[in-house]
Amino acid sequence: MVERSVLIGLLVTAAIVAAVVVEGDDSVKILVKTVKGKKVCDQGWECKGWSEFCCNLTISDYFQTYQFENLFSKRNSPVAHAVGFWDYRSFIIASSIYQPVGFGTTGGKLMQMKEVAAFLGHVGCKTSCGFGVSTGGPLAWGLCYNKEMSPSQSYCDDYYKYTYPCTPGADYYGRGALPIFWNYNYGATGEALKVNLLDHPEYIEQNATLAFQAAIWRWMTPVKKSQPSAHDVFVGNWKPTKNDTLAKRVPGFGTTMNILYGDQICGQGDIDPMNNIISHYQYYLDLLGVGREQAGAHENLTCAEQVPFNPSYTASS
Repeated sequence: MVERSVLIGLLVTAAIVAAVVVEGDDSVKILVKTVKGKKVCDQGWECKGWSEFCCNLTISDYFQTYQFENLFSKRNSPVAHAVGFWDYRSFIIASSIYQPVGFGTTGGKLMQMKEVAAFLGHVGCKTSCGFGVSTGGPLAWGLCYNKEMSPSQSYCDDYYKYTYPCTPGADYYGRGALPIFWNYNYGATGEALKVNLLDHPEYIEQNATLAFQAAIWRWMTPVKKSQPSAHDVFVGNWKPTKNDTLAKRVPGFGTTMNILYGDQICGQGDIDPMNNIISHYQYYLDLLGVGREQAGAHENLTCAEQVPFNPSYTASS
């Protein structure tokens, strides 16, 4: 089956790169050639496929194991709910699929580090079990969860019964690094990753590499073809239209929240759920040595006054 072969492939890749990621490898050579006047490169397993982005630093060049541990320092505490699940290697292996198309490899080192901090800021906030009096502070508890602990429903929307029909016995509650909810989101993510998540949504909570891969796919992929991805608005690939300007949507971190969460977070003023995501991003910038002053102006950080790209309807996204 396709999904089985993909999962086996992830495990084989993990085995191949384990020593490289954990111990470091300075022997990887950058292969370079020119295609139609453009310089493209290949950097082996982490950034493969003759891409202009592979001519830049790879993520493991500037984001290493100790930094991952600093960002998610409490994830394996006894009170955490996904002890032993999340690790640096899983993140790097998942990212290797998207580095050739620009994830963490767009621009210079500063932009690259900022994008990784931004993406992980979302992840950290959405998987946190931290609160005001938590040991280490409320921002140190990212990757505490890999699934919703007490689902209130099965998240099956029959509106999609012809495109993404619910599988009997399957529950589509929140799972993953950027938690996936509802049958139609599992279906769309599974199609993109070539893994049968509609029949087996539990794969996301069983494989950390797949969970990170699904989250990076969401970050890199527009909700609709006419709209930008979170990656695009963050790294500067997106140019707002007149309608975007009127809707107060501007390039930067704030609009990544608009794309990922819509009016669950944005257009509601200065609310705590939005500020928590921003705080995680700023905290991670500090821990990475970039500094929160590099996060940009307030109007680029917030989505408090933005009109959502995709207003919500009956079912949650």
